[in-house]
Amino acid sequence: MKRRILFFVLFPVFLSACVTASPIPVIAPTLPPPTLIPIFTPTVEPVTLNLRVTGEVVNCRLGPGVVYELINQLYAGQSARVVGRNDTSTWWYIRNPGNPNGFCWVAANVTKIQGEVEKLPIANVPFVTVTAALRAEPDRIVVNCSQFPQTIFLEAEITANGPAYVTWKWEASTGASSEEALLIFEGAGKQVINDYYQVGAPNDYWIKLHILAPNELVQQVNIPVNCTP
Repeated sequence: MKRRILFFVLFPVFLSACVTASPIPVIAPTLPPPTLIPIFTPTVEPVTLNLRVTGEVVNCRLGPGVVYELINQLYAGQSARVVGRNDTSTWWYIRNPGNPNGFCWVAANVTKIQGEVEKLPIANVPFVTVTAALRAEPDRIVVNCSQFPQTIFLEAEITANGPAYVTWKWEASTGASSEEALLIFEGAGKQVINDYYQVGAPNDYWIKLHILAPNELVQQVNIPVNCTP
């Protein structure tokens, strides 16, 4: 943090009067009282419109596009409340009929809407999140003490609910860790990472999968390793 140091230098001013004069009275001007301007806070009424499904089966998704996770399905003639739109008005953000407290997106070209759509607010595109499951094979090792090193095979299943760049890395209880790596999801789906790790002596090992972005997540497996003489 930069520190700002202010130096104040005082200069004395000496005034000398050559002529003696009577003091001149100073009359303070009389100012009119300030005019108070009231501040009005506008009240914005939330805009909601009615929608009717015209397609036979319509997918309701996490975000405005087919690359997002499927949340629900609507059927011909079903209705819903529209509370928002995307910036091109090609997708509607609706209250999920299957979950009164939830929302999802439907395509405009398979629905019919009543009212002025331009008054609908533009809804934010959802934040994509990632989940992961990790397993080790074998998950326990008991061998003769002469049979080291032993190999542990790792499998991580990573799931994204929309398009995402996923940054991840490995970490082991021995202090070893991998470089950061990248997975690209063009849409919602799963990808599998396969890797292996070698151990050279009996111990209680753990291995972690770190998801660093778009959200932080850690998955861990514990592998006890024992040997007999």
